[in-house]
Amino acid sequence: MEREITLELEHVEKVIRGKRIIKGISFCVHAGEVFGFLGPNGSGKTTTIRMMVGLIRPTAGRIKVCGYDIQKQPTKALANVGSIVENPELYPYLTGMENLEHFARMIPGVTKEKIDDVVLRVNLNERIHDKVKDYSLGMRQRLGIAQALLGDPKLLILDEPTNGLDPQGIKELRDFIRQLANEGLSVFVSSHLLSEIQLMCDRVAIINEGEMIRVGEVNELLKQDMRHMVWYVEPEEKARRILTAFSHVRLLDRADEGMITEIAPEHIPRVIARLVAGGVDIYGVEWKKLSLEDLFLTMTGEK
Repeated sequence: MEREITLELEHVEKVIRGKRIIKGISFCVHAGEVFGFLGPNGSGKTTTIRMMVGLIRPTAGRIKVCGYDIQKQPTKALANVGSIVENPELYPYLTGMENLEHFARMIPGVTKEKIDDVVLRVNLNERIHDKVKDYSLGMRQRLGIAQALLGDPKLLILDEPTNGLDPQGIKELRDFIRQLANEGLSVFVSSHLLSEIQLMCDRVAIINEGEMIRVGEVNELLKQDMRHMVWYVEPEEKARRILTAFSHVRLLDRADEGMITEIAPEHIPRVIARLVAGGVDIYGVEWKKLSLEDLFLTMTGEK
């Protein structure tokens, strides 16, 4: 059964001072999934997020949240959105509970029971009456998420949520985000920590210079491209000459005394036969599992 679409961008563009910053990007986010948004600095991630939360208007295209057009029906659309763009805006000299009560006054219909519920969801019940200035960075991030959840959003937008967190804090946040998705919430995560996106997200969109490069399931994206093979051989120079003579083999790099090539599986037997015939000793051959970081750098042309 087709899952409900919570967020949809259709051919969205943004022109600022005559420069086309966002160039007709399209993607959608489904209910109950964690969706990653990746791109180098200056790629257009923040501009896109600002349009998604109604801070700036797109020059062309449409953005819909739960079926509501964010330009034509902004109140209904944004009622379904909770977001933390950059750092949570919190009052350090108030307690966590006082912060939530303050923000709850701005949202119609938020009860004391609802506040207690979000405190439990983000696992802050033991520290909620402490001042925020005494919170760790991870606790502040969770309090910010609690604030974003007060209005019962269908879509939670997190911009670089793991910034500054230690490894334990990152793992806790990752587990918490997965829990929210399992409860049916759509979570949109913008990040440059590719290893975390790979562990955290169901699908990912890669943007570069305002253009959408690829959208898809993380596992499927990693299967689509040519696979990387590590060769442990001697003498290496002779092997290098033989490998580079094949038009369907691309020499990439070295790893742990081996050479890395980009090659499709069907060509491997012929390449091995040619190496052996050429007097090259082969001590080992293994697949190098492609990571999201490898894919990202290849697609965006980053070094």
